Amino acid sequence: MTLIKSISGIRGTIGGPIGNGLTPIDIVKFTYAYCAALKKRLPKGEGGRYKVVVGRDARISGEMVEQLVCGSLVGCGVDVVKCGLASTPTTELAVKFAGADGGLIITASHNPRQWNALKLLNSEGEFLSALQGKEILDIAESGEFDFSEVDSLGKISAHDFTDEHIDSVLALEEVDAEAVRGAGFKVVLDPVNSVGAIIMPRLLERLGVECICLNSTVDGNFAHNPEPLPANLKQLSEEVVRSGADLGISVDPDVDRLAFICENGEPFVEEYTLVSVADYLLERAYKRGEKNLCTVSNLSSSRALRDVTEKYSGTYYAAAVGEVNVTTKMHEVGALIGGEGNGGVIYPESHYGRDAMTGVALFLSNLAHKKMKVSEYKATLPEYHIAKNKIELSDSALIDKILSSLKEHYKDEKINTIDGVKIDFEASRSWVHLRRSNTEPIIRIYAEAPRLEAAQALADEVISLADSIIGK
Repeated sequence: MTLIKSISGIRGTIGGPIGNGLTPIDIVKFTYAYCAALKKRLPKGEGGRYKVVVGRDARISGEMVEQLVCGSLVGCGVDVVKCGLASTPTTELAVKFAGADGGLIITASHNPRQWNALKLLNSEGEFLSALQGKEILDIAESGEFDFSEVDSLGKISAHDFTDEHIDSVLALEEVDAEAVRGAGFKVVLDPVNSVGAIIMPRLLERLGVECICLNSTVDGNFAHNPEPLPANLKQLSEEVVRSGADLGISVDPDVDRLAFICENGEPFVEEYTLVSVADYLLERAYKRGEKNLCTVSNLSSSRALRDVTEKYSGTYYAAAVGEVNVTTKMHEVGALIGGEGNGGVIYPESHYGRDAMTGVALFLSNLAHKKMKVSEYKATLPEYHIAKNKIELSDSALIDKILSSLKEHYKDEKINTIDGVKIDFEASRSWVHLRRSNTEPIIRIYAEAPRLEAAQALADEVISLADSIIGK
């Protein structure tokens, strides 16, 4: 059993002893801490009412966790707006739609079925800052809880925000619904037995797209590993080819990550989800004569976004790994588009959160304008490949030694240290990024180059150097 507490929330496998798996007691403690911190952050005065939105994906444990969360909020004197089964971006937007003070999302994202988690939102429907997250951790660990008296208990109401979310996507200026309808697309969708099976077909229907939906029973019994990686999408690839579809669409259980399959069954690769949407938005903004175009992704995401941005005379910025770090940088530089290489598209014109719905609508708009097959369009983008490795250590103190030594070894290259150590090799258009895991004594090593063999060779070189540093 596993329980992981971090500044971004609490997640773990369901069951087990207190402090090990994610238990009902952990859920109540953390929800209380969220409420206590909310009341400190947004004081309302005597008799002021707080409102918090709650949404969940279709995990088997979701209803149980939802009941505990909603009951705890009521016990803290907070009114609850239950979204029910809702995607993560739907719940984020619902905070604004409902005029709420915050939100709690019950989802373990791409993790397997035995996991669940709480994600924490502010009054803008965005993830809390690191400092705010730490405050909640401290309150939860203090063991000091003071629930509301009977006359001050909160109330629960329910509202389905699915259609409001879809309406907001279709209202985006760069979503060309008319062009998409005219293109007559046929797609295969894999929502992996979760809330994507509710919301994504409705969006596609309104866009005039014929949709074949796999794994559409919304019961949380994921038909395969739910992370939208090529190795997990073989069924989707085969159905795209068999049915003669224009593309395949895969989303994770809470619909914030997005990956495509080309018409020939080949992976579009999730790193290129953000790159393709950025290419579309940058091109249109550039043709309108807009200046100071900016994009943001995290340090472990593909260099292709930087290349595409500079193609349109824009500026690319890198952020530390983590969605809140990316959105913070996007706010800072006024980014047109941003996100993460895991298939997460963040489009500020909609909201500052990863949203597969927005990603699909923008991608289809791009495809309708380009009048190209998906594989043909992919061939127009810069080609890179990422190799993902890790070093396991028995002593976490060695991590700092390795990072410091490698920084010195590669001191003549371009180095970024905002999150571990990233070394850019401009001459070969390659990079390697080393960062410590937040949960275990390992160093994650991502390397990218125009060829996969070159990326792996670079990672192997760094691993060899690390081994020599620790005396292996």
